[in-house]
Amino acid sequence: MGTHYEGSKQDKDTLDAYIKLMRASDSITARLNKHLGEHGLTISQFGVMEALHHLGPLNQRSLGEKLLKSGGNITMVIDNLEKRGWVERKRNPEDRRSVLIHLTDEGGSFIESFFPKHLEKINQEFEPLSTEEKKQLGKLCKKIGKRE
Repeated sequence: MGTHYEGSKQDKDTLDAYIKLMRASDSITARLNKHLGEHGLTISQFGVMEALHHLGPLNQRSLGEKLLKSGGNITMVIDNLEKRGWVERKRNPEDRRSVLIHLTDEGGSFIESFFPKHLEKINQEFEPLSTEEKKQLGKLCKKIGKRE
């Protein structure tokens, strides 16, 4: 279902594309959040663990920037992961004023075993698209997302 706005063709086309993009995003996010929730994770917690798993220890600011989260929000996410024993804060040996977030052995084991299962769920969400369509979608989303 597109827009019912009675404006110019360009405005209607833009609104229609926006509505479809947002509905698709919301639908995919809801289904993936369900999968994460079944494992006691929020999307932000998963994002932190996935980033640490693939990039190594990071400071809170870098994690917040990667996940588009505020400082206060990322602090709460890390606090909750720390309570579960999945991450820990350690002083940065190169700059004692800085603290890095590390996966614990338990957190590393969890994300290493969980990531492929979650990736499979993501692959299922994108099954309707061909490889070329996925590339095109990625380029289009990046083009829109880079706009300032």
